[in-house]
Amino acid sequence: MSRGGGMGGFNMPQFTGAVKWLILANVAVFVLQSVMYAFLPEAAQVFRYLALTPEHILGRGYLWELISYAFLHGGVMHLFFNMLTLWMFGAQMEGHFGRRQFFEFFYFCVIGSAIVFTLVSYSAVFGLSPLVHLVGASGGIFGLLIAFGMIFSEAQIYLFPFPIAVKAKYLVAMWMGIDILLMLRNEEPGSAIAHLGGAAFGYLYLKFLPRKGLGFGFSESFYGVRNRYHKWKRRQAAKKFEVYMREHDRSDYFDEHGNYRDPKKDNGDAGKGPWVN
Repeated sequence: MSRGGGMGGFNMPQFTGAVKWLILANVAVFVLQSVMYAFLPEAAQVFRYLALTPEHILGRGYLWELISYAFLHGGVMHLFFNMLTLWMFGAQMEGHFGRRQFFEFFYFCVIGSAIVFTLVSYSAVFGLSPLVHLVGASGGIFGLLIAFGMIFSEAQIYLFPFPIAVKAKYLVAMWMGIDILLMLRNEEPGSAIAHLGGAAFGYLYLKFLPRKGLGFGFSESFYGVRNRYHKWKRRQAAKKFEVYMREHDRSDYFDEHGNYRDPKKDNGDAGKGPWVN
């Protein structure tokens, strides 16, 4: 598969937790979709409201389509190549990110791809319209590809079945170039735009968002605000204590050594009690 970057030689990547879950979920939805279209065609129309339709997003508020479309595929080969790419590159990226951040990154790219596709469809370029449907996990997968090309840029990828190795950064650049050409030639422009949108959001995530992810960034911000609040409370309490001490003679309570002196006791007993400042 690749040489360098942690996958070594022709070894195939492992089925890691998040990647395995995504593949199983996509395959299960595809099987269910196929069975329902074969035996319950009327009930299968529900999948029309799971595919991404820009008019549904902005016109009807079906926001779940920003994610649900990534679990639908247009055919066996569409599903096969998407899941194969997800396995090959996703396993490596899950090892880099960790499971939680991998999910966060993947769906960030899925949603980003959907947003780009929706906005472009309303511009009517390349023959698109708000009524065009989009399905497939390619937006998230192309986000993983751009991340792999940036993080493991020098890794050698073998172009199976040919014994030719290409650096990851060049292979990913070639993929992006093909999609740009497809878009410019108006050959499946919707898919190309979705792919490039997912890649663009993957790039933005790596370049501008916190290194440990959005979840970590939000938690740090939350705890930062909480800590600043507690510090403010402590400063307020200190100010009140200072006012109190100014209003009461400190010498009534502490001796010259800083030991607490109970004013109810005689001065001769001062400093003999258990209280020490």
